[in-house]
Amino acid sequence: MENCNFEASKIKTTIKIMAKEVVASPGAMYNALTNGSKIVGKIFADSDFRIDGEVEGTITCNGKVVIGQKGFLKGSISCVNAEIIGTVEGDIVVTETLSLRGTAVIKGDVKTKILMVEPNAIFNGTCSMKDNVSVSVE
Repeated sequence: MENCNFEASKIKTTIKIMAKEVVASPGAMYNALTNGSKIVGKIFADSDFRIDGEVEGTITCNGKVVIGQKGFLKGSISCVNAEIIGTVEGDIVVTETLSLRGTAVIKGDVKTKILMVEPNAIFNGTCSMKDNVSVSVE
């Protein structure tokens, strides 16, 4: 665990996080927020991002976002692909495929091109499916 300084909402804050960059296979890298970690603010990622901790804020990703089984997001996701195994309370915008695994809990609205839902997944919200879903980057 290390101290990291960053500016969230123009307030300089010091937090303790256990975030790491993981190599899944040679040439494939993604970012991860491990279980027991919490981030409050905005996350921008060019590559895939896995959340096994807690995020309160927004995630904007040019790759795939995975919310792990113990992962929790209170906020919004904008990305190319997403796989939800844990809990999301907020809106999700995915330009390609959104997968809701059997343990997923979604409370919010969804916009996506393709929606895959496994049995036992919980989805409370509205869903809009279109061929051309756009992700807004702030």
